[in-house]
Amino acid sequence: MLGWELPPNNSGGLGVACYELCKSLAKKGVDIEFLLPYKAEHNIDFMTVTAAYPQDVAEVLKAGIAYDSYKYIFSDGRSEWVDIHGQQELYEHAVDSMICTTDREYDVVHAHDWLTFRAGLRVKQSKGWPLIVHIHSVEADRAGREFGGNPLVREIESLGMLMADRVIAVSEHTKRAIMREYDIPADKISVVHNSINPDDILPLDSDNAYRYLSAMRAQGYRIVANVGRLTIMKGLPNLIRAAKEVVARTPKTLFLIVGSGEQYFELLQLSADLGIAKNVIFAGFQRGKRWRDSYAIADLFVMPSISEPFGLTALEAVGYGTPALVTRQAGVNEIMKNTLKVDFWDVNEMANQITGVVQNDVLRDELHRNAYQEFSELSWDNSAARLMELYDRHLQGAAA
Repeated sequence: MLGWELPPNNSGGLGVACYELCKSLAKKGVDIEFLLPYKAEHNIDFMTVTAAYPQDVAEVLKAGIAYDSYKYIFSDGRSEWVDIHGQQELYEHAVDSMICTTDREYDVVHAHDWLTFRAGLRVKQSKGWPLIVHIHSVEADRAGREFGGNPLVREIESLGMLMADRVIAVSEHTKRAIMREYDIPADKISVVHNSINPDDILPLDSDNAYRYLSAMRAQGYRIVANVGRLTIMKGLPNLIRAAKEVVARTPKTLFLIVGSGEQYFELLQLSADLGIAKNVIFAGFQRGKRWRDSYAIADLFVMPSISEPFGLTALEAVGYGTPALVTRQAGVNEIMKNTLKVDFWDVNEMANQITGVVQNDVLRDELHRNAYQEFSELSWDNSAARLMELYDRHLQGAAA
């Protein structure tokens, strides 16, 4: 496995998906060495985690956060441009050196997203092992579709998918994006949906970390939450604009925005310009109890993404007790039917649906009850089983 991040040193859902897939693959007897571009403590016992290039994790965390923007935003507003391509080159040559100077033997090379494709292609060139590239998002979607994204990243994505033996997409939505952007034939792309393990949802306690919000709920307020990166593809400006309409109709509504990213100050300013700053709370990036409680405190979770390859946060919200409103441009809709849906650009309809839930506790509870029935049947083991089928197919092809 070639990957850019793993929990707890992850900047988003990519690391979570890699971790959970590998955990389920390991249960099926797959021996995995996961090559990272940094050295850190992960406390993982189901696979070997190796630092291809043993640099400090902080440098690569910046590169991970700059995955969308090439700019790292500090908490005090300072920014720093990140040499993401320099990091890629370091990783590529480190992986190549590691593979070529040892007696390591692998059946399959599995590379996650464009950051690892150059390394994967180099290994395929030198060793001839089957290369599977796993697409968690494409550059055009990360750039918000309007501008197409960084041309160098697009070139890396295109070359990686053209040269790979198999392309995996996290949803049919992402498969269509791959075909649209890169003309990769449909029969070369297999969909392996992301998932969630209901047993991994930790018990909540009665003392929610957001005590101010708990106090406001006791006074009749309702909470709408979003958890994710504050970046262009996530569509947060439309949620803030919808929030203005919701607050106008239901003043006792608060919006909790959890996450970090280059749009933080833009969203802060937009909230002020729209006159709803007192109703929008920016909590920053959270882990652990505060992350879990972000979902649990809410009456509704909203994912307003312009294009969302999958959308694990919608599943996490349901797991922690909250129904979800997601855009129709999200892959998670393919496995979860009991979510509210809206087009990302339809701010008025987004406001209508949010208002309907915060004004009706019975509707909120029924939405969650139905969604949880679907949620309880999900498992990463199903995704791992599909991957095993693909591995076997390409191993048989290589042997022939």
